Amino acid sequence: MALQEGAQYTVRITSAAGDGDGIVRLEDAVVFVHDALPGELAEITIEHIGHNAVWARADRILEPSEARIEPDCPQYTRCGGCRFRHMTYDAELEVKRRRVQDALQRIGGLSLTVPPVHGAVRQDRYRNKVQFPVAPGPRIGFFQERTHKVTDIPDCLLQPEQDAAIRNALRGWMKQHRIPAYDERKHAGLIRHLYLRTNGQGQTLCCLVVRDWPLPHSKELVSALRETDPNLVGIVLSRNDKRTNVVLGSSYQILWGQDWLEETLCGLSFRLSVPSFFQVNRDQCEVLYGIALDFAGLTGKELAVDLYCGIGTISLCLARKAGRVIGVEVIPEAVEDAKKNAQRNGLAGKTKFVCGDAGQLAEQLARDGLQPDVLVVDPPRKGISEGVIQAAVQMGPRRIVYVSCDPATLARDLKSLRQYGYEPVKVEAVDMFPRCAHVETVVQLCGHEA
Repeated sequence: MALQEGAQYTVRITSAAGDGDGIVRLEDAVVFVHDALPGELAEITIEHIGHNAVWARADRILEPSEARIEPDCPQYTRCGGCRFRHMTYDAELEVKRRRVQDALQRIGGLSLTVPPVHGAVRQDRYRNKVQFPVAPGPRIGFFQERTHKVTDIPDCLLQPEQDAAIRNALRGWMKQHRIPAYDERKHAGLIRHLYLRTNGQGQTLCCLVVRDWPLPHSKELVSALRETDPNLVGIVLSRNDKRTNVVLGSSYQILWGQDWLEETLCGLSFRLSVPSFFQVNRDQCEVLYGIALDFAGLTGKELAVDLYCGIGTISLCLARKAGRVIGVEVIPEAVEDAKKNAQRNGLAGKTKFVCGDAGQLAEQLARDGLQPDVLVVDPPRKGISEGVIQAAVQMGPRRIVYVSCDPATLARDLKSLRQYGYEPVKVEAVDMFPRCAHVETVVQLCGHEA
């Protein structure tokens, strides 16, 4: 009997997916059950039947797991951002550990054992950056899961409390002055996103993404936001007039104050502009980079190359313990930020930052006869292309430290690197995003000559 959408079943959940859904097999199909935990007996309803999997919702939990807890966020069922608020934090960490373990074994063909995930001391209010889509209403909040429908929420437990106050102030200003929100279907309206970045000292940098400028009633907006958050250091406009899902535009304008925010990480100081990449969880980032430094095994004499270096966060951490560091980044603004950050921390003499494609620059370094002792890669979620891998191994580094935000692409790339003689020997996972589905992983690979 084939499964049908709308059909109801009573099932025993057998395992958990990496995003927190329960898993059960029905009629030879893998069914992902939202809001269900392993071991639970549940009444479920089939919601969608895809080509390779089936999705269902849990209508009633008949026998709850000991790991089940009552979600502490009133937006849990509406938002879709947090996937683990229905289970204990220990259970969440184990799901994430198994996700990394499964990817390494199933995709990478590795027998490495993933130790317990490094959990966060603080599971709420940890995000230092947030991007709120703005929709007609105005609604300022988050996209509902698998949709572009914006859910207007009064507060989010993952973000600083001042973010909610700024959001409410923006909404009030839009209503008072009849400022239209962006309608992506019509490509009309003005306000597209509210972008907020907060540092460890509680200071906030605000960016308003607009379809066009000048911004009407801008003085009134500045007054409203400054009155709402006394720790606001700057308000920036970003112009984005394209039909795109990309949040930020390519041009910026300072509305008030400064267009940067200063943050400290691992004892170093960084100046962050609006488009700068910086990990959203500062405390756990220090844990992550500490593991990466340990895996690098630096003694003070080594040459290290940092591909995808961004504004130089990992590069500068390496530079304090290495002889010399070369950082490679494709975004010109990030390279300039990295150079300035090196100067700010007294490490300009030990670092060099170059702008360009990671694969092409790695090939150039190899042609120049450069042989780094350590190669560090921290790529985007899509991982490393085969061309970058080939260029990287041409340099012949003794060790590779791979920092990944996606276990699947990590495992794929590790499998490829093994074919070039680099064997994964250590792995650690860090929970950078408590209550959300993502997990960060660090792997140390050693070449035959290491």
